[in-house]
Amino acid sequence: MHPYTIMTIAWVASIAWIAFVILTNRKAHPKALFYLFFVEMWERFSYYGMRALLVLYMTKGMLEYDYDQAYSVYGAYGSMVYATPLIGGLLAERFMGYRKAIMWGAILMMIGHFLMAFEHEYIFLTALAMLILGNGFFKPNISSMIGKFYSRTDPRRDGAFTLFYMGINIGAFLSGLTCGVVGEIEGWHWGFSLAGVGMLLGLIIFWMAQRSGVLEDKGYAPHEATEDEVGDEEVPSYTLEENASSPKVLGLPVNWAIYIISLVVVPLVWFLLQSHGLLDLIVLLMGCGMIGYLIFTSLSYDKVQRERLWVVLTLFFFTIIFWTFFELAGSALTVFTDNNVAKTSFLTTTMFQSLNPLYIMMFAPVFSFMWIQLAKAKKEPAAPVKFGIALVLLGAGFLVLKLGEGMATAGMIPAIFMALLYLLHTLGELALSPVGLSLVTKLSPAKVVGFIMGFWLMSTSFAHLAGAKIAQMTNVDMSELMVETERLDRFNNSMENEDIKTAMLANKEVYKMYVGSSEDTTKMKELGFTAADALETHSVQEFVLSDFFLAELNKNGEKYHAVTVADKAIMEEAAKQEEGLYKEGLIKKAKISFLSTDASLKTEEPKQFPKEQIEEMMAASPNAAVSKTVAEDTLVICINVFMILGFVAVGGGVLLILLSGVVKRWMHGIN
Repeated sequence: MHPYTIMTIAWVASIAWIAFVILTNRKAHPKALFYLFFVEMWERFSYYGMRALLVLYMTKGMLEYDYDQAYSVYGAYGSMVYATPLIGGLLAERFMGYRKAIMWGAILMMIGHFLMAFEHEYIFLTALAMLILGNGFFKPNISSMIGKFYSRTDPRRDGAFTLFYMGINIGAFLSGLTCGVVGEIEGWHWGFSLAGVGMLLGLIIFWMAQRSGVLEDKGYAPHEATEDEVGDEEVPSYTLEENASSPKVLGLPVNWAIYIISLVVVPLVWFLLQSHGLLDLIVLLMGCGMIGYLIFTSLSYDKVQRERLWVVLTLFFFTIIFWTFFELAGSALTVFTDNNVAKTSFLTTTMFQSLNPLYIMMFAPVFSFMWIQLAKAKKEPAAPVKFGIALVLLGAGFLVLKLGEGMATAGMIPAIFMALLYLLHTLGELALSPVGLSLVTKLSPAKVVGFIMGFWLMSTSFAHLAGAKIAQMTNVDMSELMVETERLDRFNNSMENEDIKTAMLANKEVYKMYVGSSEDTTKMKELGFTAADALETHSVQEFVLSDFFLAELNKNGEKYHAVTVADKAIMEEAAKQEEGLYKEGLIKKAKISFLSTDASLKTEEPKQFPKEQIEEMMAASPNAAVSKTVAEDTLVICINVFMILGFVAVGGGVLLILLSGVVKRWMHGIN
């Protein structure tokens, strides 16, 4: 089975399910809900499609970032993606209205996704900045728009948001199987382009919703609002009479001023994406300031409200732990899947990103039913216990990988263990995520509920930056394999070929430059190596196959060759395909390179062999042990880090469960 077959099955099943949902709910809800359902589905398709490829693109694509740099950029991106909605939501409520904010955010994100298709670092960072700002305008306001169609007492309101969140998860589910798979097989730019197409479709659907009138009079700016739209909702700081005319900024309508300012801010976001230390400091100061303000504010309230705020603070810290570990899915866990998970011919790395939304769609109804039944039996656990259970499940997911290590072959664990990890993490998410915001609104005093909601949402922003530091702990500095005595002994002992040992020792300093920054290219040239030699890849296996390493190797023994062969079955399948891109992708995937002393294998065009014969030739290759040792070292380091995370999460969960009695008393009857 080919990955495209799985992708097709997923699309057919999703289309059938969407049709069923719409047909069974079309009379119960306004048409606007279904338009917004598709807008959000396509936006999440584009967001998660890009996220699935992001770290892989930075490390394996044209940018060739090392893992530390890639994790830092990913952490900065995620942090700002979750921080900007606080500003975007405020601007929409006070000045723009939900409609204009959603349209502007969608336009910025669409441009950002399409820019990602161009492989240049400056364009790449500009694209990320556009995505961050666009998300800030879009994300908080699309869900607020849904709320405009239902009063707070409308019995259909919960059902509407359930359908809306289903759209989110369908988009996320299809993204990894579409943008991710196409990006890995056909090329990164194709995956990013598909994400852009998804956002374009969302933009068109929202424009159609406005033109067709299904949005009624909802979502306008405060100065454009009507009596019907305001209803029983509160419009902050404005009355209809006060805002009969559009506000101006420097003579410009306020909307245009916001558009221009947001574009001017792009270079600042671009700068922060690269200035990791500065962003860390800013977020840290913001966090400390918000915590300090919350503690100071709590002192002005009576004992009941003060202790409720203490509950918010307590759960906030445990929530940061949860999201810090959980959001490694887009960074360290993606790289681990790529490097240390045995994937069959029909699996790709990015496919694993679709497991979380799939599990949510499968188990969210189960959790909902379970909580209802427990509540009826008066056995529903208190919110702190649910948080504790979530952390235990999260930790168990990491600990499962230790079992996989025991079944690893050549540093590769069976894929089933990653599926189990994502299952346990998703169950933890379902125990924690739906409870958090609802509980915060109940525990917070009316005067500061908006501030505390923003404070709570910032936990995910903090978590991304903390997650970047943890992800860097899983990184293996490959140069250590050549330099550190203990590792060098292990590395040498893993190889039977004395010539490779000698060549590796002779080149250990060159290799340190090879995996270093691009500034080392000059040093490489001084040693007589070309820029192409230095910049081709950061892989140990590719280093062993490089021209300058082969030259050193052939000084000491018999003649070695870098050989490229192809899986005969895949080549034959490619020959049958009429679609050029698909055929090209198959052929690219079929090519396998290794060292050989057989000169007859070295040809300009790869020779075709059955898969079994290729495996035999690779096993006999003198560089086979090099790749095996690298994978094993990576596996050991990653598993050790994941074990620590697992024990911390489980320990934190157990601690919170043990403290739940005290925390529940502080809640004073709220659950």
